[in-house]
Amino acid sequence: MPLVKMKPVLLEAMEQGYAVAAFNLLDFSTTKAMIKAAEELEAPVIVQVSAKTIKYFSHKEVYNWVATVAEDSPVPVVLHLDHCKDLNVIQKCIDTGWTSVMIDASELPFEENHALSLQVVQMAAKKGIHIEAELGQIMGVEDDMDVEEHDHLTDPADAERFCKDLDLAAFACAIGSAHGYYKGEPKIAFDLIKQINSRTHVPMALHGGTGLPEDTIAQCIAAGCAKINISTNLKHVFIESFLDYNKAKPTDFEPLRYIDAQYQACKELFKSKIAEFGGTGRAAQVLKIAA
Repeated sequence: MPLVKMKPVLLEAMEQGYAVAAFNLLDFSTTKAMIKAAEELEAPVIVQVSAKTIKYFSHKEVYNWVATVAEDSPVPVVLHLDHCKDLNVIQKCIDTGWTSVMIDASELPFEENHALSLQVVQMAAKKGIHIEAELGQIMGVEDDMDVEEHDHLTDPADAERFCKDLDLAAFACAIGSAHGYYKGEPKIAFDLIKQINSRTHVPMALHGGTGLPEDTIAQCIAAGCAKINISTNLKHVFIESFLDYNKAKPTDFEPLRYIDAQYQACKELFKSKIAEFGGTGRAAQVLKIAA
């Protein structure tokens, strides 16, 4: 079926108390694997892409991958641009038919961040595209952006003020999570998630889902996180599955068998996360709203 927009998918998840898994694709094979995983679990899925990946492949090439696989799929698939600061890239994705984009101006002062986010909302509204924006920098490394550890979390009053004039499909903020693997025990501010959700009424995106224990994920979802991002975990499985196959079959030089080993390993990761976040069996209801 055609790609679907993100806002109704996340609103349904927030209302029903689960989260939609959002995975950062790496190539065409991982694209197929995540949509097939969603099909096998009858779940919605967000296929998202870093600006770095777009720079390597191009926004049109990635769009064609996802749209082609989604066209023959019975589950709702969102194509989302993750963490982007370049308005030219954002505009190209909007024009090409991506169904949502993220403007990340979180390093800017509040007023500048809000103004730039509003500009992107207005750009996207012309094509009916949905938006994710961020207030308060999320720690760790994402797409070559390195944010050092800090104690500053997003203020609920600032979050309410930020979201008031922005028609957002998803809202990312600093709640104690971090991109990449955690160096110590993650300190997630569950009460802050609840406070921000109660004041913004915008589905919250949890960035830094890799490495969070299952009970922590469950508490984040219960507090109101409706979108959970997985990127670093996928990168490790992608590389390790290739190396493991080579170690097990050092004389095998048939590339398709290596690709299939990666595909199967990545698909199992996708299925495990979709199930963990509560997405299993949700596709039919989401389609009634998002199609």
